[in-house]
Amino acid sequence: MINLEIPKKAKALVNQAHQAAAEVFRPNSRKYDRAEHAYPSELDMLASLLDGLNSSGEGGAGASGVRAGDDDKNKGNRNGGNLSTVLGAIEMCWGDVALLLSMPRQGLGNAAIASVADDEQLERFKGKWAAMAITEPSFGSDSAAVSATAELDGDEYVLNGEKIFVTAGERADCVVVWATLDKSKGRAAIKSFVVEKGTPGFEVVRLEHKLGIRASDTAVLRFENCRVPKENLLGSPEIDTKNGFAGVMQTFDNTRPLVAAMAVGVARAALEETRRVLDEAGVEIDYDKPANTQSAAAATFLQLEADYEAAYLLTLESAWMADNRKPNSLQASMAKAKAGRSGVDITLRCVELAGVYGYTEESLLEKWSRDAKILDIFEGTQQIQQLIIARRLLGKSSAELK
Repeated sequence: MINLEIPKKAKALVNQAHQAAAEVFRPNSRKYDRAEHAYPSELDMLASLLDGLNSSGEGGAGASGVRAGDDDKNKGNRNGGNLSTVLGAIEMCWGDVALLLSMPRQGLGNAAIASVADDEQLERFKGKWAAMAITEPSFGSDSAAVSATAELDGDEYVLNGEKIFVTAGERADCVVVWATLDKSKGRAAIKSFVVEKGTPGFEVVRLEHKLGIRASDTAVLRFENCRVPKENLLGSPEIDTKNGFAGVMQTFDNTRPLVAAMAVGVARAALEETRRVLDEAGVEIDYDKPANTQSAAAATFLQLEADYEAAYLLTLESAWMADNRKPNSLQASMAKAKAGRSGVDITLRCVELAGVYGYTEESLLEKWSRDAKILDIFEGTQQIQQLIIARRLLGKSSAELK
């Protein structure tokens, strides 16, 4: 396996994240998989620790984003904030991906706020737990198809619409809602708004029962004549037909590497457990011999490790590019596509390699195979990522390549 040394400044964070995963996440993983919709109270103290790391500038394993509009003198490396977050997320998801998604104040909405909010909004929403509401009953992966509306009325926007599959939609303090200012102007009119819990017209309709990540609540939200201050719009209120949607979509350039990191962490957990099972069964894995000269189990394991390494390296590259102000839309989608697919393939093949043991609740392998599937779906499905990659490589617009 390729062994990339972790930067010295990130080692303390990685060690702390691994310790939290080993001592908090792993021991409670099965408990909250069974107790779906029960809030994991064990996370409160851990969330406070992450808050401290984030405020100190050390970075954490949860939400982060690249600030848009920083002046030229600040466009260099910003202490590896995205890379540190990705490394921390890998360790935490080695413990349990659903519990990471349940961490207070570390939601995907927090990444959106960190990326595109102005300084006043950053201060106002500091300490809030923010969910992200994009998907609607009428569409899934095509974010440009948002039909929820936001109409300016005096000093407030009036939101109407329904959102589904909102991670932490019930538990979060606020939700970053994607809505259109004018349907006739297409994707350029789509903006994001911070809607705080308790706002009249904002209702949590129901919680979903899911195959995996059962410890993480997934909600359906409804907005009916929901009034939010116009100051809660993230980014510019102007409808720019050339760059408007690109500004909203930049959130994904920061969150897709984070989701890729989650898949990498789950895959690594499955590989380590499977390696232990194979060792106990007397299966020898020799890195100095061609895979085709070894047992079928050893050859399969080597293939899975190679797949893991590719996903890992792509994920680190996309985060490093974000830290260094390099356009990373292509690399973010490549990392998300590769890690999402590899996470599913690796965890399922590990269940097979472990036999009956891998399919029972005696091990966490079966749970990891269930959890991994969502990481290939949310933040843009496998198919959407491949479409984005093709457009970038071929220089085609969304209208030219559908």
